[in-house]
Amino acid sequence: MKTKTETNFFSLVEHEMICHFPYAVLSVALSMIAAGILGYFSFGAPAATIEHGSMVLFHSCHFLHIVFAATGAVLTFFRYSKDILKGLIVGALSAVVFCMLSDVLLPYVVGELMGINMQLHICFFSEFSNVAPFLVVGVFNGWLLSKHHGGQQSFFSIWSHFAHIFVSSLASMLYTISHGMSNWYQYMGVLFMLLIIAVVIPCTLSDVVVPAYFAGMGRKKK
Repeated sequence: MKTKTETNFFSLVEHEMICHFPYAVLSVALSMIAAGILGYFSFGAPAATIEHGSMVLFHSCHFLHIVFAATGAVLTFFRYSKDILKGLIVGALSAVVFCMLSDVLLPYVVGELMGINMQLHICFFSEFSNVAPFLVVGVFNGWLLSKHHGGQQSFFSIWSHFAHIFVSSLASMLYTISHGMSNWYQYMGVLFMLLIIAVVIPCTLSDVVVPAYFAGMGRKKK
């Protein structure tokens, strides 16, 4: 039989999945519009040029995604626990794992499933010196916001929540373009649905599920 804490945890997960889905749909749609505008202005350019430009933009979005993900994870953790060291560690690891999953691994798998010869590029391993400052700032930012807002919902947290999902959508979209799918518009329908999944699941896990679980919510007390 589930305890009251576990029931509340699963209710929270269900609620957040439902709340994240519209954000993901809107964000992926906007990222496709942005990619379409970029494609318009690069019309006629060689595939290599398009992929290189998209790769530069991907890195910008990916690094910013890490900031938002770390901030959100730390904020959620401190709603349910005051363990500072554990909160900072959980926030950092959650951001690294789920940003990698959302921005790189799932888009890579999506491209491969669609028959595209994708390239795998994981910034955490190849460009850690660039990743680390964004990660540190994101974790520190989450801790400061938890002290300022008490972890409660606010206009800022709602705005940053949308920004988190939007930059994640842009990063996922740009990764597919820069690592093998320069002709992405030929697969827009399938890509739209698959990218929604690639965004909504990792972002929900990163923002809410993992930090809330490790903060003690949803686990049986011994």
